[in-house]
Amino acid sequence: MQDQSRRVSPQVYRRRRIVVFSLVGVVLASLMYLSGSLFGPVPATAAVVQHEKSIVQPAAQLAWPGWGASAISAPDVDGATEYHGSDKSLPIASVTKTITALVVLDKKPITGGSDGPTIDFTQKDVDIWNEVISEGGSWAPVVAGTSMTEKQALTAMLLPSANNYAISLANWAYGSSDAFVKAANTWLDSKKFTETHLTSPDGLDPGSVSTTKDLIGIGKLVLADPVLSAIVSQKSATLPGAGAQDNTNTLLGFEGIDGIKTGNTDEAGNCLLFSAEIGVGSNKVRVVGAVLGAPTHDDLWAAVKALLVSMKGGFHQVDASSVGQSYGTYSTPWGARSALVSTSTKSFVVWSDTPIQVDLQTRTIQSGRKGDVVGQVTFTLNGKTQTAELALARDVPDPGFGWRLAHPGGLGA
Repeated sequence: MQDQSRRVSPQVYRRRRIVVFSLVGVVLASLMYLSGSLFGPVPATAAVVQHEKSIVQPAAQLAWPGWGASAISAPDVDGATEYHGSDKSLPIASVTKTITALVVLDKKPITGGSDGPTIDFTQKDVDIWNEVISEGGSWAPVVAGTSMTEKQALTAMLLPSANNYAISLANWAYGSSDAFVKAANTWLDSKKFTETHLTSPDGLDPGSVSTTKDLIGIGKLVLADPVLSAIVSQKSATLPGAGAQDNTNTLLGFEGIDGIKTGNTDEAGNCLLFSAEIGVGSNKVRVVGAVLGAPTHDDLWAAVKALLVSMKGGFHQVDASSVGQSYGTYSTPWGARSALVSTSTKSFVVWSDTPIQVDLQTRTIQSGRKGDVVGQVTFTLNGKTQTAELALARDVPDPGFGWRLAHPGGLGA
């Protein structure tokens, strides 16, 4: 006979099944919650960035003279060329001798580190000297029967601005002054100095003319020639037959001035084609300038000094980025925080108010360690770029067990 007391009713059985399934459901839900919280993906965090779109310095204020024509240029810096006053061709007096030197070297180049061929001076050269004296031109002594190297003769022409040596060199290289003048004007045309014209090798004739724009280009050619750049930077030299000769450019050494050539006639006034290497922070910048038509030598010297100093003041050394400079912040939902900092210094020499463009790129992160590279900043000046990597300034750790359990809805966001 069946024991009725041990028999389970269908209702009790159903209740037991419901309890068991409920417990299993709770366990499964808990396991799913824990699994999702502990092993689910961490939300990515983007940097909040803050930076200038461009870096701009104050505009240059150049000190131009109130007469004649002037120009100044930093040939290696885009946009750093300025002109003032007349743009017409003007008499250039003995600045002509820079062209004479270049054209003589075009016919009789000095190569191989030598001082060039030997030039023998005769009574004809003494006669030229005497004629120059009678005309009131600048001169240096010459002795018949003496010799100079080509470099020494160029020095005698350029340092004391000796007209007689300009004529003697033209005759030596081209046979006559007329032949030289023809060759010089052909050479000028070939170099695209279309506003420059010579009528004599010494510049005494006011028909020898140029513009400040052309003179900047001519000055660059003088500086590019190792023979001429060495000559024009000398304060004095002792030469065979001519003795000790001083450079007429008494500004040598002022603010890095190292050339190039003076000029002075009644028609041209007082002129200077000059060069300098100026300091801009830890950098050096090459400058070429021309000032024409000064009423007196004192006016010329004062004008060149003021113009060069103002040119120097128009340059800026800009550290666009420095080590540790902050460009933004990463802030995670779980409270981790790190600055976004540059790993290197990027420096530029900037002329006037030329802008440095700034472009920033970063990536999202979930976590990271101090020093991890997470982006870059790119600086562009006149088409040239420099790039600094951006890194985390401190650790950005994983959110951790507690935050994961408390914020399941934040995961994967």
